[in-house]
Amino acid sequence: METLEIKEKKNTISRRKFIGSAAALSAFFIVPRHVLGGTGYLAPSDKITMGWIGAGRQGLGLQKNFLNTGESQIVAVSEVYKTKAENFVNSTDKYYADVLKQANYKTCTAYNNFMEMLERKDLDAVVIATPDHWHAAAVVRAAAAGKDIYSEKPLSLTVHEGRAMVEAVRKHKRVFQTGSMQRSAPEFRQAVELVRNGYIGQIKNIKVSIDGPPIPYDLPEEKLPDGLDWDLWLGPNQFVHYNHLLNPVIGDPAWGKWRDYKGLGGGDMTDWGAHMFDIVQWAMDMDNSGPIEVIPPDGKDYQNLTYRYANGVVMTREDFGKKHGIQFNGTEGSVVIQRHNLTTTPVELKSLEVKQNDKRVYYSDNHYKDFLNAIRKRSKPIADIETGHRSATVCNIGNIAYELNVPLKWDPVKEKFDNSSANAMLSRNMKKEWRV
Repeated sequence: METLEIKEKKNTISRRKFIGSAAALSAFFIVPRHVLGGTGYLAPSDKITMGWIGAGRQGLGLQKNFLNTGESQIVAVSEVYKTKAENFVNSTDKYYADVLKQANYKTCTAYNNFMEMLERKDLDAVVIATPDHWHAAAVVRAAAAGKDIYSEKPLSLTVHEGRAMVEAVRKHKRVFQTGSMQRSAPEFRQAVELVRNGYIGQIKNIKVSIDGPPIPYDLPEEKLPDGLDWDLWLGPNQFVHYNHLLNPVIGDPAWGKWRDYKGLGGGDMTDWGAHMFDIVQWAMDMDNSGPIEVIPPDGKDYQNLTYRYANGVVMTREDFGKKHGIQFNGTEGSVVIQRHNLTTTPVELKSLEVKQNDKRVYYSDNHYKDFLNAIRKRSKPIADIETGHRSATVCNIGNIAYELNVPLKWDPVKEKFDNSSANAMLSRNMKKEWRV
């Protein structure tokens, strides 16, 4: 593999070089589809051009998922770790070379700073696969640059950042998909439609089995490796020292532990909570709202973190024996859902086909194609920006309740608490150049 020269932000692209590279790119795009793939082949000229912000483990998973659609052309990546950028570019180019049966093929360009990548006029959409502390800054700027956006969950590190993202996407009329891909899985859709249509009766309570909130940063300091721009990795955040567990190298089976630490992630409360509370929100038809109260455990009346919705339904963060699962308990039965595993009482509900007049939810069987289809139609996909924001909000207000250790009233319309200390935690300090 050849060494990749990553474009630095300070190095501007000359008009002559830009026109030349654009001409080379267009030379490929105008090849007739029958030459390349025959009937049913989607020519590159019909594909949505995409760039990645973040090329770590999650970014590579999304790279594979979008390549498998055959409906997009990956042309750029922004990554602060040079070896990860090289890996992403080489794997992307190899994929297209193999498809075209060529010895090599160059389509993907790497950038150190995503702001330079956003200047490209040939870029339709971006995928944001950064740590959580970067999401808001990247989304707001990508929307302003006129790009449609697929962003990983949890959507935001704070409630105010989430609302800023919604406003930016709406202002610039962008299509936005949150990476809550469980909404495109059949077992979760079945569970939601069973709950919405009353097949287990009136909902009494909901249990969500995930781990807890983040902890203060406590990893030992390590020597910074060559090729990693640590200042840019930190981005909006104040300095914390480097440890390899925050940014594992390609091939390391571990997920980045930034998820575990305050200011970088929200613990399992947001990491898996953004998936599981999201399904509860969907089942409760709360994609534009949320709970009205959150109560931390007190060892007496409340053994678990407890949420209350306006309709009286109570939801707890509670280990009911199935990790990363949800238990809906109704007056006439129950639904327990995990990935690839749906259990119902009565048992026949698991395979029940909903009736013609039943309430149906948005149908998607491929989260990535759904995003691309929404771009073409200029419509909202299954996990729109408001949806992602509201699900992340459930996670974030839960973490605030844990930290303050007091019951809190929440207004999902005004997005404010009844407590000034809690309201102060709805936002955070960000470096001036990355504020939203």
